[in-house]
Amino acid sequence: MVQVKTTINLKTGLQARPAALFVQEANHFSSRVEIEKSGKKVNAKSIMGMMSIAARKGEEITIIVQGPDENEAIETLKAFVEKEEI
Repeated sequence: MVQVKTTINLKTGLQARPAALFVQEANHFSSRVEIEKSGKKVNAKSIMGMMSIAARKGEEITIIVQGPDENEAIETLKAFVEKEEI
């Protein structure tokens, strides 16, 4: 298992379209992917889970990945939330 704390830099945060794109990206990996924000942990491969945390620009999240491709997954997903636009 690997995890990394990062700050959301996307202009619109991880809501609506960016959340859907993040879920698509997470689903490319076979590892289990979770996001933790303010003590709440959700399945990052679920759009409903991602929408429920309502992550905005400037907020800190923890990406937690466990599985065979965890290192590649965590780097890809961290880069996704740290860029300004998609």
